[in-house]
Amino acid sequence: MTVLAAGCVLWRRSPSGNGIELALIHRPKWADWSHPKGKLKPREAARDAALREVLEETGMTCVPGPELPTVRYVVDDRLKEVRYWAAEATSGSFQPNSEVDRMVWLRPNAALGRLTQNRDKELVTALLSILRTTMEGPMTL
Repeated sequence: MTVLAAGCVLWRRSPSGNGIELALIHRPKWADWSHPKGKLKPREAARDAALREVLEETGMTCVPGPELPTVRYVVDDRLKEVRYWAAEATSGSFQPNSEVDRMVWLRPNAALGRLTQNRDKELVTALLSILRTTMEGPMTL
């Protein structure tokens, strides 16, 4: 049986006014840097789960945007399918919790260097492609 999960590539406009920053989380259980995501609860819609997971793991509220590519991989001999959305952070603050001990805001190039899995890096590329066509002004990495 496939494990269903959802998450967001969480972004904000840079406080400097130049470009964007992405939120990455560190999960000590896996010793990795990734995007916020988690398993769906019974009868929970994927987008609702993605927003819930962002709030639980980062403390941030956000506005969901376009859906990003779905990611599929195997964990403990089970297929995991994670649906992702682009999401702009609107408010909140991070507090370490049982699943996530750190969160950082990084420029896209720095985020690409920090992310552990290539599949997470591909989501950054997808997000930037979408934002380049929807945001006004130059999109700097």
